Amino acid sequence: MKLLEGKTALITGANRGIGKAIAKCFAKHGGQIAFSDIAYDDSSRSLEEELRGMGVKARGYASDASSFEDSEKLVNDVIADFGELHILVNNAGITRDNLLLRLTETDWDLVIKVNLKSVFNLTKAVQRQMIKQRNGSIINLSSVVGIEGNAGQSNYSASKAGIIGFSKSMAQELGSRNIRVNAIAPGFIETEMTQKLPEEVRNEWIEDIPLRRGGTPENVANLALFLASDLSEYITGQVISVCGGLHT
Repeated sequence: MKLLEGKTALITGANRGIGKAIAKCFAKHGGQIAFSDIAYDDSSRSLEEELRGMGVKARGYASDASSFEDSEKLVNDVIADFGELHILVNNAGITRDNLLLRLTETDWDLVIKVNLKSVFNLTKAVQRQMIKQRNGSIINLSSVVGIEGNAGQSNYSASKAGIIGFSKSMAQELGSRNIRVNAIAPGFIETEMTQKLPEEVRNEWIEDIPLRRGGTPENVANLALFLASDLSEYITGQVISVCGGLHT
């Protein structure tokens, strides 16, 4: 059973990690895939070829999700190329971790711009098309850090908490148009980003997880698939953690 047959999805920050896993999962279930990253590079071309090899239409775009103008152009280009747009996954994000004592204004502003403003940019850009269709699913990638906070990540935590508030507000605004908005809050997921952490930090995280292991990008992708599909047609305004019990 292909859960996304006949649907088109746009996924930001999809060249690697969670975004890439979501793109592949959606394609496996018949979805047509538009994806973006800050640059269209060899990783983009490789993913594009892999998705097309799964029998779906796929195209990568170079677009800065933190730019309002880029986001408007991206959505317009996707609709022109694919005809429709049913699913938006706001996945683009960065970290610039530091204790507040040493955190610079530049790193605060950059994380808020890339992680939070991008969600505003893309949601605003897609809503006209989804309202016209009277159908849509918007999935925003938050974090358990946005729920609980974390020392040394005040900028990241604030951005991810903001995504939760934004998602709940949009669920209320767009629900009457049959557009659902939900947030996913991953915990410790094994990605290129977490691989850069010192081993002792990784071990401390895992020790706090009831399942005693990190998650995979595919674990997050499976939840995104559920929220993108009609299986979740009566679910909106929710924040669902994928964290092995870390946030309980």
